[in-house]
Amino acid sequence: MTTSSETAKPAGGAVKIVKDAVCTFCGCVCDDIELHVDGTKIVAARRACALGTSWFLNHEIADRAACYLAGRPATVEEGIERAAQILAGAKYPLIYGMSDTTVESQRVIVAIGDWIGASVDTTTSVCHGPSGMAFQGVGEVTASLGEIRNRGDLIIFWGANPAESHPRHFTRYSLMPKGLFVPGGRKDRYCVLVDVRKTRSARTADQFIQIRPRGDFEALWTLRALAQGISLDARQVERDTGQPLSVWQDLMNRMKAAKFGVIFFGMGLTMTRGKHANTEALLALARDLNKYTRFVVRANRGHGNVSGADNVVTWRTGFPFGVNLSRGYPRFNPGEYTASDVLARGEADAALIVASDPLANFSEPAREHLKRIPYIAMDPKETPTTRAATVSFTVAAYGINVAGTVYRMDDVPIVLRPAFESPHPSDYVVLQGIERRVRELKADVPLPGVHPAFPRPA
Repeated sequence: MTTSSETAKPAGGAVKIVKDAVCTFCGCVCDDIELHVDGTKIVAARRACALGTSWFLNHEIADRAACYLAGRPATVEEGIERAAQILAGAKYPLIYGMSDTTVESQRVIVAIGDWIGASVDTTTSVCHGPSGMAFQGVGEVTASLGEIRNRGDLIIFWGANPAESHPRHFTRYSLMPKGLFVPGGRKDRYCVLVDVRKTRSARTADQFIQIRPRGDFEALWTLRALAQGISLDARQVERDTGQPLSVWQDLMNRMKAAKFGVIFFGMGLTMTRGKHANTEALLALARDLNKYTRFVVRANRGHGNVSGADNVVTWRTGFPFGVNLSRGYPRFNPGEYTASDVLARGEADAALIVASDPLANFSEPAREHLKRIPYIAMDPKETPTTRAATVSFTVAAYGINVAGTVYRMDDVPIVLRPAFESPHPSDYVVLQGIERRVRELKADVPLPGVHPAFPRPA
């Protein structure tokens, strides 16, 4: 892979320009950023949003050792050996994180989980986990962001606030750009925002529908009933949803009349009362509307490569997150095998944490148990999780220092173009070393669920 770059020479020395760099801060994964790099410092990030600009300009190489063992500096090789010993000797290991690293690293992580019989979970379990459950139960009528950009004439945001969470979503994909079948751009589109409160995104919408808190399920089933022509009690609808039946009927008429309708949904839908049942209702609504017109649905994902984590875990196990491999085959059961629950119940006896910080956001019982067990942490920066780790690796930042592949929120793979190299190793290199050593340690030990006469292929 080559990097498109050119060099200018302003005062202070040569500045490298990296064109078409990729921002991995959020799920938009914008791939049109122009970075100006002065040595090991990014001094400008043209076309990046406020969040992306902060991500690039505030990136610094951590003044830390590449590896720490119980808080003392050590070599990477010593860290790999200790990490492999911990994971290979565990009876119920846990692997968690993966949303802020490359697809290549994610594949190795799942392979390690397979060799040690771990529970493998991603940060999806604490954000769009209910969506992953709903996809398996209902299916998904969907499209790429490119198709939406070129065709979408009715754009609905449900429980999402892209103006603050994905600032370039409006301008690149959903509302502003001129498309093949919407040549007028914003003039050819109608935007509806459905939420429990008036967010900054509501200013951009043509219509804002404020529903009763925790009333998403009722509102979505109201729309499903209207799509089927079922009569409803107007007083009951207003009591359950916070809006009169006429508002929902007008919205349904507009949805049926659209040439290409899109519903983007966020955590305002997935993490409120109903959770996966809410998402199932939304997915089923989009499916129902395809009897009348073309309608698709997309999740507004957060972390830069959380979609990649879901894809990789699904490739390897058949399930997107919360997968247990202790019996030699994958079992999926959110609530039982998801990281926060495994830790809160005190079940895991070792853990591998990659590119996440559970000690900063998990429940107190989960945090306390994680501190009690040996675990390995990998992150470009120092966090509460890396500070308390038995083995801590300081790794290079993906997208800025490390090449590879990430998945945009619409499951389209994007190739990274790093700006400059880091003195720290990539997590991919460290993970490969751990996997290699784990396989050596496990070579003569039959894995759970594997018959000795039929060993796994090398």
